Amino acid sequence: MTTSVAVFGSCNMDLVAYAGTAPKRGETVHGREFHTVPGGKGANQALAAAKAGAQVRMIGAVGQDDFGAEIRRVLQESDVDVAGLRTEPGRSGTAHIVVDDQGGNSIVVVPGANGTVDDLVEGDEELIAGSQILLLQLEIPLPGVAAAAAAGRRGGVRVVLTPAPAAELPADLLSDVDLLVPNEHEAAVLAGGDDDPERALAKLLELVPEVVITLGSRGSLYGNRDGARVEVPSFPVEAVDTTAAGDTYVGVLSAALGEGADMPEAMRTASAGSALSVQRNGASSSMPTRREIADFLAAR
Repeated sequence: MTTSVAVFGSCNMDLVAYAGTAPKRGETVHGREFHTVPGGKGANQALAAAKAGAQVRMIGAVGQDDFGAEIRRVLQESDVDVAGLRTEPGRSGTAHIVVDDQGGNSIVVVPGANGTVDDLVEGDEELIAGSQILLLQLEIPLPGVAAAAAAGRRGGVRVVLTPAPAAELPADLLSDVDLLVPNEHEAAVLAGGDDDPERALAKLLELVPEVVITLGSRGSLYGNRDGARVEVPSFPVEAVDTTAAGDTYVGVLSAALGEGADMPEAMRTASAGSALSVQRNGASSSMPTRREIADFLAAR
């Protein structure tokens, strides 16, 4: 069964510089490479889910510029439905990224057209209701995220929220979320500053029914209100660029869950997707295909 996923979120052009170390305040460093790669947490998750085999609809906005046209083209080439991707006057969103030799990154996001996605427009609710899973993030205005989550709840769609960039969230939004997928930093923010993943998980389950906390090289941790706990280790690989690891994880996880995988299997598949992505440069350009993930798992 093919998973049907709607993504309501951001589309950016990533402007990526690779350097030995990221510059400190007031410092200039030499870089060795520069790339422009379509990204944004929304578009990244859409591409990851589509490459993992899901049927994906992207809902959001790009600007009337070359970046917007390129973002739309890349999504379409990966068979993402862009009927819900509108074009707004002005510039597309951009993410200015420095990647160091350890594969770590620092990012400045300029919202551009993403700042206009503060509510549903005509046709959005139908696109959401026609999907099994709705993926949300926090790179668009919070009222837009809340409106989409409410539409997902009305339509009986499984609502999955990546709370990034990290922020405290209103109770009415969280009440419409089925599955929360933070990294450990985001989990700590939502758990009132508690940076112990187990304690943070317990606190987050007071807010939403299910939680997966991604822990980088230490894997991922799942819990639900019925008392289930699952820990899945990461696959040991040498990271080149971790920019899209989290978005790849969520996109692949959602594709697997929609096909009927249980949570441990879906988490293992998502971990494989992330392991492949961090061995490649870029965000959308690093995401593995369904076949690549299957081959990676078969070899282990």
